[in-house]
Amino acid sequence: METTRKKKYSYFIGTDISKDKLDHAVVYEGKVLFHKVTLNTPNGIMDILEDLLEIPGFRMPKALFCMEQTGIYGNYLLNTLSSHRANVVLETPIKIRNSLGIVRSKNDKIDAIRIANYAYQNRGKLQLWTPKRPILQQLSDMAALRNRLVNVQTALYRPIKEQSQFFKQRDHQRLSNLCTTTVEAIRHDIEAIDSIMQTTIAKDEHLSHLIHLVTSVPGIGPLTGLQIVICTNEFKDIRDPKKFACYAGIAPFVMESGKYKGKARVSNFANKRMKSLLHLCALVAIRCVPEIKAYFERRTKVDGKNKMSVINAVRYKIILRVFACVNQDRCYEKTYQRISH
Repeated sequence: METTRKKKYSYFIGTDISKDKLDHAVVYEGKVLFHKVTLNTPNGIMDILEDLLEIPGFRMPKALFCMEQTGIYGNYLLNTLSSHRANVVLETPIKIRNSLGIVRSKNDKIDAIRIANYAYQNRGKLQLWTPKRPILQQLSDMAALRNRLVNVQTALYRPIKEQSQFFKQRDHQRLSNLCTTTVEAIRHDIEAIDSIMQTTIAKDEHLSHLIHLVTSVPGIGPLTGLQIVICTNEFKDIRDPKKFACYAGIAPFVMESGKYKGKARVSNFANKRMKSLLHLCALVAIRCVPEIKAYFERRTKVDGKNKMSVINAVRYKIILRVFACVNQDRCYEKTYQRISH
């Protein structure tokens, strides 16, 4: 993981990404040099790079490219910049938007300039983007496809299950039979994806070792372990459990102003998928891990704490254990004692 503090930049290129085109704004010493629109294709991206190289004194190591996370629409740009060893910052749209203050107008050109100015103003504390290894990107794509299939399966199965209470048995059975083939096909597709992912992981020694460490923590299953590795980019982007807790929407934040002192609450800005998986892990740990079960019962029954608050604390305990195992390169041990040197 590398921050922009280690380097000094002269040129800041902000790009507003859409499906078909890219708006680029180039800022030098806080002033906009020019704006250009290119196609969202490899050839279109090369056009802006050629224009940059024509600027007297321009060098790629002195340039910082900044853009918002837009999913697959940014793939061409990221791949091209990565092949040219460019310094890239990939930022969440909400973070850039919140840094702008009051916004009175908006279009693609203005957005590109705002992104470039955001990079210029925050140049000392931005974190450079680290591309995922190809095998991890493949697993990330397969995991996303699997999640979509599970959502489709749930959307089909849950209403039919609920209708069983209000429909006659004959009518309910007829409806169930009409989508049995689809549900079964989706189930087979999910199983096929699981098999491919397991085979892919087994072929990569580093990846399989990381997932082995993560899943050694009680309550963490293979799918959650893989998702944690994907979200942290094999723990290159996030190595601090507190940062990951913020990312997953688990860390509570206090809201106070003057005499008002509100309760600490978790933020709504989070990776909801990751939060949901960790919630399921916490429920499994509460049910199956003796010390976690005892902790949960003591905090809820004896101390009278809110149930969801305690579950959130269990989620954080699981995160701490995962990062301890990864950072110390060891599997989880219930009675582990640090060796003093």
